[in-house]
Amino acid sequence: MDLGIAGRRALVCAASKGLGKACAMALAREGVELVILARTPGPLEQAAEEIRRATGAKVATVAADISTDAGRAAALAAIPDPDILVNNAGGPPPGDFRSWSREDWIRAIDANMLAPILLIRSVVDGMVERRFGRIVNITSSAVKMPIPNLGLSNGARAGLTGFVGGLARQVAHANVTVNNLLPGPFATDRLKDNFRFQAQKSGTSFEQEWQRRQSENPARRFGEPDEFGALCAFVCGARSGYITGQNLLIDGGAYPGTM
Repeated sequence: MDLGIAGRRALVCAASKGLGKACAMALAREGVELVILARTPGPLEQAAEEIRRATGAKVATVAADISTDAGRAAALAAIPDPDILVNNAGGPPPGDFRSWSREDWIRAIDANMLAPILLIRSVVDGMVERRFGRIVNITSSAVKMPIPNLGLSNGARAGLTGFVGGLARQVAHANVTVNNLLPGPFATDRLKDNFRFQAQKSGTSFEQEWQRRQSENPARRFGEPDEFGALCAFVCGARSGYITGQNLLIDGGAYPGTM
């Protein structure tokens, strides 16, 4: 399927690896020009080169922390008027809420709630004026089914979800959509870190935790990042203008509910 976005320009955050990189790759395959952002220059440049080689797309990089004012300014200097914005940030660490300080909460909210909102504020009016915009926020399946040891992430991402639900209805008339993608367990570094934490907490091994969690998923496996990227590209497509304000779950059937 031709998604109708060749020649569009996208800013993809936290795109040096994992789900962010997969989204960038999928958009590049559709002919989208990219600015990709991450904190660490080395892996970021490696990801950019990999995308260029695989797709022939134009890819620029910005090494910055998107949770800071300076990081957002650097990103917007590179692409002040994106047609597509993919908000993404590494999740806060797991733990027991009794041990988290106010500063821990502020860091989580800055990265996983306020940074996406502030980026959206910077670009959404231009999208409305041009009568095209696709905003995708990578959140978590924990928005629908909170994960006990990921309370920082549960709280911050739930706040972003509430904000998006209101905003999406205000800009839909201008062919600007705002949606959230909710990944379940995908084979990424983030998942491995969480399993290491859980294994240490429960006295098992990482390998045991990995196998146990795979067996508990109805798909009997974890998702592959390119599967997630494909969904992201579809939601960003020209023919997806009637999909907005949604929380799209991609988790192999792990969520047990019907809504």
